[in-house]
Amino acid sequence: MRNGLDDILVDTNVLVYVYDPRDHRKQQRAVDVLGQLIDRRAAAVSAQCLSEFFSVTTRGLRELLSKAEARTKVEGIAGSCRVVNVTDAIVIEGCRGAVQHGLSIWDALIWSAAKLNQIRYVLTEDARHGRRIETVTFLDPFDPSFALPE
Repeated sequence: MRNGLDDILVDTNVLVYVYDPRDHRKQQRAVDVLGQLIDRRAAAVSAQCLSEFFSVTTRGLRELLSKAEARTKVEGIAGSCRVVNVTDAIVIEGCRGAVQHGLSIWDALIWSAAKLNQIRYVLTEDARHGRRIETVTFLDPFDPSFALPE
């Protein structure tokens, strides 16, 4: 089994920006960073992120993708990224992270998925850039000081 030390777990918000034209700067940054990670074979996503992506892009007043388009995009993401399953151990550790580190349960599940799969970085705009919790560091691709780790 491959370890995740070279992988970066990509959170839902970064995936959504790839298809959201409302903020061109963030969209282009998300496209560039995700493309680099896929090219390096270092992109990972949680199964949770795939379902959240489908939900976010297909609902609301401004639907970004049709359900058929979103399904196709989920298949493409799953085919080009390492997919980390959500297990009972991830949920239990995520609950601990929510209590001990003050994370929302959804962010704690992402953190836990990375931690328990030995993935050192989570790419998200939902945490302070550079924040480290135990073995996982959060990177905000939209922060001016952001650079992909080598």
